Amino acid sequence: MKELSVTSRVRNEMIDITESVSRAVADAPVEAGFCVVFVPHTTAAVTINENADPDVPRDLLAKLASVYPQEDHYHHSEGNSDAHLKAALVGPSVVIPLREGRLALGRWQGIFFCEFDGPRRRQVWIQVR
Repeated sequence: MKELSVTSRVRNEMIDITESVSRAVADAPVEAGFCVVFVPHTTAAVTINENADPDVPRDLLAKLASVYPQEDHYHHSEGNSDAHLKAALVGPSVVIPLREGRLALGRWQGIFFCEFDGPRRRQVWIQVR
């Protein structure tokens, strides 16, 4: 398993980690199989979406903020309930098939680390099989 460190700069941010995950896959002696990308945090997530247009991540974050605003009479005392809700909705992992030793992503797809309680230094675990 490879461990990737990701540092966010703001509270809500989507960071394209496709190249880092691709390097981890290239280091593994696997031609066909799969890659699991997992985020071991409760206020962060990972997703696959378009990475060609920066407006797509911006729009996703804006819609998540409108559905789960930071202040909304939550019971959790740490002040980050919105981050927990966003992370639960987006999810902690993705699975990508491998073809010829490479990620089998679609033309416009990228892998994003989703920070919902930053800025922070986080970990992403990458398992190739």
